[in-house]
Order: sequence, then C-alpha cells, then structure tokens
Amino acid sequence: MTALSADRLPVREGHDGTARPGGARRIGTWIWSLDSVRWAVAALGLMLCGVVVQLADAPQPLWWTLYLACYLAGGWQSAVSGVRALRDRTLDVDLLMILAAIGAASIGQVFDGALLIVIFATSGALEDVATARTERSVRGLLDLAPPDATLFEDDGTQRTVAAESLRPGDRILIRPGERISADGTVTGGSSDVDQSSITGEPLPVVKQVGDDVFAGTLNTAGALQVTVTRDPSSTVMARIVAAVAAASATKAKTQLFIEKVEQRYSVVVVVATLALFAVPLALGADLRSTLLRAMTFMIVASPCAVVLATMPPLLCAIANASRRGVLVKSAVAMERLADTDVVVLDKTGTLTTGAPRVSDVVPLGEVESDRVLATAAAAEQFSEHPIGRAIVAEAASRAVAVPEATGFTACAGRGVRATVDRRPFEVLSPAAYAGPAIAAVAEIEGTGATAVVVTVDGHAIGVLGLRDQARPGATAAVRALRSLTGCSPVLLTGDNHAAAAQLAGQLGIEDVRAGLLPEDKATAVRELESGGRRVLMVGDGVNDAPAMASAHSSMAMGRSGADLTVDTADVVTVGDDLSAIASVVALSKRARRLVIANLVIAGTVITVLVTWDLFGHLPLPLGVAGHEGSTILVALNGLRLLRNRAWPRLP
Repeated sequence: MTALSADRLPVREGHDGTARPGGARRIGTWIWSLDSVRWAVAALGLMLCGVVVQLADAPQPLWWTLYLACYLAGGWQSAVSGVRALRDRTLDVDLLMILAAIGAASIGQVFDGALLIVIFATSGALEDVATARTERSVRGLLDLAPPDATLFEDDGTQRTVAAESLRPGDRILIRPGERISADGTVTGGSSDVDQSSITGEPLPVVKQVGDDVFAGTLNTAGALQVTVTRDPSSTVMARIVAAVAAASATKAKTQLFIEKVEQRYSVVVVVATLALFAVPLALGADLRSTLLRAMTFMIVASPCAVVLATMPPLLCAIANASRRGVLVKSAVAMERLADTDVVVLDKTGTLTTGAPRVSDVVPLGEVESDRVLATAAAAEQFSEHPIGRAIVAEAASRAVAVPEATGFTACAGRGVRATVDRRPFEVLSPAAYAGPAIAAVAEIEGTGATAVVVTVDGHAIGVLGLRDQARPGATAAVRALRSLTGCSPVLLTGDNHAAAAQLAGQLGIEDVRAGLLPEDKATAVRELESGGRRVLMVGDGVNDAPAMASAHSSMAMGRSGADLTVDTADVVTVGDDLSAIASVVALSKRARRLVIANLVIAGTVITVLVTWDLFGHLPLPLGVAGHEGSTILVALNGLRLLRNRAWPRLP
C-alpha cells in the first residue's frame, strides 16, 4: 500500500480553470484514470481474445502472440518494479510472479501463465483502487471548502476573491446555504452551522458572535460575518488532510515485521523452487512436469496476500476516523490504540469545559442575592479572568442590573477591586479576605466548588461558588470506556480533592488522583504501566504533556488543547468530542481483528496450496486462482473499514 500523494489523485477543473485535487468525478471515471486498472483490463481483453482464437483452431502463432501481448500488458509494471528491487538487493514478490509466468510459457503452458498475469494484474489494480479510495475519502474533504469567498473591503464594499488568497484578519461574509471558506471567529450575525464534516456532530450548532467556525462547514440559516484567523494552508480541514497523508506514510510494527520477514521468505521460496526443480530432474523426472510443479510452487508460496494483510485495514481506519474529526497521526498510533487496557483522563479542559459557571450565590445578613451578584459583576466587568467572565455572564443571564464601575484593579492571587459611587467593591479569594471566617466558604469548598468573597467597604456581603461544568456526554463517554476496556477510567488532576471527587462521582469514575503536579501525573502513568497495563492518556493542557509522553498512547483535545499537547499526542480530536475516545479505540481494535483475520486467511491459503502441490497434483490454474484470490480477498477485507457504518457508535 502506498502513501497518500496528490499526484496520484484524479483532478477536476476549478472556476479559474486550474486543476484541483480530489474532485468529485464519477466513480467509473476516477477508477479508469488509474494506469494499473487500464493495463489490467487490457491484459484481460488480450487473454480472452487469445482464448477465442485458440478455440477457433486458428494458427498457433496467432494465439501465442495474443497471450504474449497479455503478458506484456499485465506484467511490464511488475517486471520494472522487480528489477528496481533487485538493484536495491531485495527480492520483490512481483518478480516471482513474472518469473513463474515466464516459466509456465517456457513449457507450453502459455494460457496458464496468461491467467496468472491477468489475476496478478487485477489484484494489483484492486490494491491501487483501495489506495486511491482511501486518498479520495480524505482529499475529498478539501472540496467541501468553497473556492471563492466574499471579502469586505476597508470601505465596507464586498468583492469575490479566491478563498486561498484569504489571510488572517480579513473579514468575509457567509450567506445562508453557503459553505464557510476559512477558519475564523464570528464577528457579526448568528446562524446554525452544520459541522459534521469536521466534528462528526449530527446536528447543526448555533454560532454567535465570538464563536469559532471552520472552513468547509455549512451555514444553514442566517448570514455570518467572520474574521479569518488561519491561513488557508493551516485550516482544520487542511490539517486533517496533511495529518492523514503523513499517517499513511508510516508503517505499523506488524507491517515492518512482515516486510522484514518477506525478504528472507522470498529467498527461501526461490531456493526451494530451484531445489524442487533440480532434485527431481536429477533423479530422472521429465522436464515439463517438474518445471510445472516448481512454477506452481513458486506462485502459491509467494507471500503476496501476507504483505497486503496489514496496511489496508489500518489506513482505512485512519481515513474513517479523519472523517469524524479524529486525527490519528500514524499507522503505528492506530495499531497501539488497540492495546489500550486503561484510559487516563485529565479533568479541567478534558472532562470539563474549562469555563467555570456560578453555581451558588449565598448572601450574608439581610442582603439580597441579586445585590451580591450585581456587586460582584460590577467589580469583575473589566476582568479577563475566567472567574470574572463567569460572574458577569451569570448576572447577564439573570438580567441583573450591573452598576458602572471605575478604577478597576486586578491583584494577582488575591482578586479584583473597583469603585462604584466612591465605594470600594471587591471580589476576593477566601485566603485574601481579612475579615472573620465565613461558614459559607467552607460549605461551598466542601462540595468541590471554588468560593469567592464579595465585599463592599471591606465588609463581606456574600459568597459566590463557581464550578467547572462537565462536558456534554462525559458520563456516557466514561461508561463507554469502562465497557470497552473492562475497567473504570482513571482521573488525574492538579485540582483539589473535593472538586475532583465531586466530578468523579458525577461521572462514575472510581480511581481519582488529585492535587498532582505535571511530574506527578507522569509518575502515575508510569505506575499504571508498571503493572503491565497499556495506558491511553487523554489531556489538553501543557501540564498533561509529560504524562502523555510517558503513556503507551495519547490523545489531545484539539480545539481547546495547547500546541505542545497537540504536538505530543498520537491522536487529536478536532471537536473535543469525548465520545470519540471510545470510538477510535474500538475502531483500532476492529482494525487489528481484520489484520489478524487477513493473516490467518493468507497463511491458511498458502499452507493448503503448498501442501497440495508438494504431496499431490495441484493444477497451475487452480493454484493461481487460489493464491491471487486470497490476495484480492484480504485487500477487499481491509476496505470494509472505509464504510461509514464501520465507525463504532458506542452507547
């Protein structure tokens, strides 16, 4: 199986007349564009013509010529590949097939040799079709991004430009029914956007001012004004294609082992073939039957199907995952995911949104709760801290009137201060509050929430509790992981024990380890693996990178994750979809089962046919059909993972 490459893809013409890769052409057209398919069809046609002419009792030179032309059409590519391999001092199975076909012709079995060439060329064509389909399934994502965009000029006028010419900072208009032409942030309007091509979400997502949008997603309802944030070459869509292209260039450990064994095995096959020919001949056997048996042995013993057993399932699984917004960076990573015994999860930003919300408003004395919230929002309205934004958002959601404030000051590790009507308003951490101990603080912190004290003129008027919210579907994701691996996921966090325990109880996680520094997380992962378990570490922050590097495999939240984390991870989920963790692990396990099934099929067919040839009489056409049929079967078996229904949908 070859790596993804743009030069092997069919193209279509863009609006400007230039060629664009991965165009949506009719299936028959793009298949016919593959050289190997055209040569395989030519070889089949020539063989059938030879059969017709032979059955018509035409002169022997005529049908021999047709059969030899079949040899040339179907075998020249394999011959060139085999000769190149010899130059590199390796023995290619393609060359073994060509030698077997020539050997068959040399003893008058020209039809059998032609049949071998046709089936071998057909299996090679199917391999190329499988590769091209994998490429197209990924490259076809690029066609989702429109070629044009409506750009706002500085004077407010609009003009149509090529999407590839957009640069960060440009403002574009997305009309209803149009696909978004660049990654960006909504700066005007609101709409429902279908993001299924990126995140796999089945329903459109509401997009408002401040929300991120992705190139290639579909704007379904209202008009949006979007400020471009990424160069077209680095959009999420482009990164998906690049990541899968890079993944296809890697080889799984199983494949590397097979290729290493293949070289030695091929030499053994050649030596055994020569011995099978020379020894009986020296003992008086006739030339024709001896050579025929030796050629049959060379064909049925060749490891073609074994070579194709591993990579097609893994690459098809990578392509399928990419269509669901999950980037698996290599075939090695896909293979390693199948080993997962236990999943380790970070808390903040992974299991939770990383954006706290006000969960408790506790007034002190005779002050009303709205007064406490209005005071806190007045002090925090200029703050960029997540706690400040959460307090202001809660006041807005309750329609609480927030007074104007001046003199805003943020004090690191302490809180914020502002002045309203010449009176100091403060929102402080409990440790920074100099007043008497407040029972409400201990009560709120005891539930795992973060407490802040709201003061006016230095006197506490209330306490707010803020809690990070679990991501939608987190409970279902934990349940799916427990069902898949047979054990509860492990929660590792630097947060306090109360907050970690509260979230773990909510989600059904039994093993909780809190208050950890980054190096402590890495140590915990190594301890889990020291017991023989293979750990998948899932995180989003820089503090998770050491643990991810220590784990057997790792996965990052791509939307909220830090650059270091995304670079360290073996797998990235673009949409921060927790359900994708169990799905991609289940997909990798299914890919491994297909690899094992393919190896069993290939090994069984080779064993049966070789035994038949050595201890019985295996007709050459039957040996060809059995050997090449198994090769075609394992290639088609791997292609099954490209289907949409191959993506596991776990409860």
